[in-house]
Amino acid sequence: MPSDSIPLLSHSISTQVYTRLKREILEGGLSPGERLIVTDIAGRFQISQAPVREALERLKQEGLIIGKANKGSVVSNITRDEINDIYILREILEGFAVRRTMPKLDDSNFQYLEEVVSRMKEAIETEDLMGTVEIDLEFHGFFYKQCGNHAILEAWERMSTKVMRFMAISNQRHSSDKLVEAHNALIDSLRNGDIDAAESLFLEHIKHAHAGLL
Repeated sequence: MPSDSIPLLSHSISTQVYTRLKREILEGGLSPGERLIVTDIAGRFQISQAPVREALERLKQEGLIIGKANKGSVVSNITRDEINDIYILREILEGFAVRRTMPKLDDSNFQYLEEVVSRMKEAIETEDLMGTVEIDLEFHGFFYKQCGNHAILEAWERMSTKVMRFMAISNQRHSSDKLVEAHNALIDSLRNGDIDAAESLFLEHIKHAHAGLL
């Protein structure tokens, strides 16, 4: 591995290692089944082994890596069943979140959502794959945060890393040209005030993303 030393910043070294490795997994730089060896990672970043172990434990908790006998930590595989399970759960939760959030939306909320989509457009134009994914997740996460149901928000937070991984795969396979248009259409459906129509469009959006992974 090439040297990639990490400077000592205000947040912990383990968090910096975790963030770097997570990004590499999501971008595909670290492939499913690839081993993550503590000593190699510590040497790469020119740090001790303790923060590397902490970073790997966080990645295990998010399901991005798993422990395997005689292999240690490896990047987890993505199965069709896992994709199906997550997207079915998204349909159930996001439909509810949109219905609960819509009556509370005001001008500042619409301004925020439009600003998110504007940043998404900039990320796509600069070919920033992970920036696009993170902004896409921010857009949808808004409804989980605003719906007023803490259990649904917790469920979203638990599955959001896997959703990011799936989004990254989808964006690598398919053009992002229509992503901004699709999200602007979602905002328009919210502005129209028809809750059933808005929920239906959000569910169609999720189903389309799901189909792009199969």
